[in-house]
Amino acid sequence: MPAILRIGILVGLLILLDGYAYRGLRTLTDGLAPHLRKTAVILWWSIHLIFWIGLLAATLLFWSGNRPSPDFMRFIGIGLILLYAPKIVFMIPLLLEDGYRLIRGGGVWTLKQIGQIAPETPVIEGRRRFVSMIALGLASIPFAGIVHGVTFGKYNFTVRRKTLAFEDLPEALDGFTITQISDLHVGSFDDPEAVARGVQLINQQGSDIIVFTGDMVNNKAEEMDMWQTVFAKMKAPHGLYSVLGNHDYGDYVTWPSAEAKQQNLDRLVRHHEKIGFRLLRNQHHIIERDGAQLAVVGVENWGLPPFPQHGDLDKALAQVPQNAFKILLSHDPTHWEQEVLSHETRLPLTLSGHTHGMQFGIEIPGFRWSPVKFRYSRWADLYEETNKFLYVNRGFGFLGFPGRVGIWPEITVLRLQKAKPMPQA
Repeated sequence: MPAILRIGILVGLLILLDGYAYRGLRTLTDGLAPHLRKTAVILWWSIHLIFWIGLLAATLLFWSGNRPSPDFMRFIGIGLILLYAPKIVFMIPLLLEDGYRLIRGGGVWTLKQIGQIAPETPVIEGRRRFVSMIALGLASIPFAGIVHGVTFGKYNFTVRRKTLAFEDLPEALDGFTITQISDLHVGSFDDPEAVARGVQLINQQGSDIIVFTGDMVNNKAEEMDMWQTVFAKMKAPHGLYSVLGNHDYGDYVTWPSAEAKQQNLDRLVRHHEKIGFRLLRNQHHIIERDGAQLAVVGVENWGLPPFPQHGDLDKALAQVPQNAFKILLSHDPTHWEQEVLSHETRLPLTLSGHTHGMQFGIEIPGFRWSPVKFRYSRWADLYEETNKFLYVNRGFGFLGFPGRVGIWPEITVLRLQKAKPMPQA
């Protein structure tokens, strides 16, 4: 399908959605004075017109080979989520009520009433106003959540702790701790004090190692220039380790030459070094503790298309001692599903990121949901299969939508524990 047709369909759907929601809102304004009702109508459509113009401008910039500024993209992201997420919730009771009227009225004749500003009978008019009030109350919940997510939620750093038991863990590594962060996306940060608090919280965990599972920047290495000294304050007794994510290669920017793109990646590699990370590019590093060996294995980004597959697991595992306990750092969790689980070398623990939990969802005890689940089967927290674990970090930063709603930025602390073997039957 041509891009222009896809955009035309999207714009058409948004306009239909706006028009339907507007009719439901008009039901609530019928009791206002004429000048107030007129003001509400002008305000409604003015806000939407500004957003549509911005969306059109961003589209034209992309088509011309240019990239809109981060501030402009933040405006588009906030507008899209803030205008349409509550609106979808607002529409659900209205659609149910219109469906009821359609079925109750017997079909075509009732279609004339659907979405009318002033229904024909007082009973229908009163019911429509009551349903619209309920819809507005429901829509205010995601609206308030989005406002909180943009203002406070994006820096609501949450420490999540897990203890993982392994029968093949060497005794000397019992109690070994790992702090994982992922998806910094430093080009989106706008509050140095909040980011510094996050780094301080990382250090407060006092873990043996700190690992970073990719996406340091949004697009360019220069984004890290002003944040390098902040993240260089991270310390761990057995070192800091990192891998690259899909955004780190500069694939989403138009470069004047292949050399310029490579120079950007080289600059990003230097940022890893200056922060104190040992960047593992299809490599491993051995940590020794009381005679036991822990292999931190890191691969470059490996994801399903359209994401790049630079990761080479065999190369990263070459010459790793057989008895070493292995931890794999791989940015994209689909790598675990596609290669790691079936690999001839046992990899008991894989740490990933990438999904951000879509920065939007619901997490309460016993229930976790995000729209990202329709794209990734393993998108947040801990998974186990065939006695192998995958932990998917929800991300430290944010991208696109400048906020987080329900899925908070994460600092993961994992404690390795020696499991007792199961008794023989």
